[in-house]
Amino acid sequence: MTTSSQTTLGWSRWRRSWWYHATFYSQTWRGTAASTVLFPIFFLASLGIGVGHLVSAHSGLVQGQSFLHFIAPSLLATTTMQMGESESLWPVLAAVKWIRNYHAAAATPLEPEDILTGKLTWVATRSLATGVVYTIIIGCFGALQSWWSLTLPLIGALITLAFAAPLVAFAASAQSDASFTTIYRFAIVPMFLFSATFYPLSAYPGYLRPVVQFVPLYHGVALARSAAFGQGSLVATTCHVGVLVMMSIGGILWGRRSMRRRLVD
Repeated sequence: MTTSSQTTLGWSRWRRSWWYHATFYSQTWRGTAASTVLFPIFFLASLGIGVGHLVSAHSGLVQGQSFLHFIAPSLLATTTMQMGESESLWPVLAAVKWIRNYHAAAATPLEPEDILTGKLTWVATRSLATGVVYTIIIGCFGALQSWWSLTLPLIGALITLAFAAPLVAFAASAQSDASFTTIYRFAIVPMFLFSATFYPLSAYPGYLRPVVQFVPLYHGVALARSAAFGQGSLVATTCHVGVLVMMSIGGILWGRRSMRRRLVD
């Protein structure tokens, strides 16, 4: 078989894996459609307008923005992070241990790498669609001030992939879900609260700022905020993108090994 034929076959295989997830979601999308649209509205209305009124009354603007505009891009980042987590832990463990539909897929011409690629591509696709909805809603609240805000859906997909890839790899190698709640309680929730999501980095004590900047979600929040406002230096933007890309690549390499060990070896 020629190299061109092998490439075409590989492309076809992972697309079939992606299509499986898309077909499954087409039967269940109604359960998430309302939340995808309503959650950003509720969050922005309650936090941005409600809490924002108190913030404005006591301290005025936050980094030159109203509190509503300040938190709007960060909510897109936190939502796409949580999507990466929710699509990667229990669903993957179920697929390799309980339902075992990944084993069924591995019995076909699909390779474990195709299953992984299809899964991650689907998660990124869904995040991209969610990011479009969020961007439109954020724009309706007047929180978009730059043409760079058009990249917010892509940033959301990158954030999702950065978290989904290592979590899929971990779930594929896990024997039970006992550690999943620990990850959620001591990693996902603290990142949601303490990644400069609801207040700027300058609000932290000096000794904690490097810790916050080390947290992966911080880079997604900062990247989304700089795109929405058209601010941020090229060096900082490159750093934020680089961290998320390295997380994605590292997770993919780990996931390829985990999938093959679980499904074949």
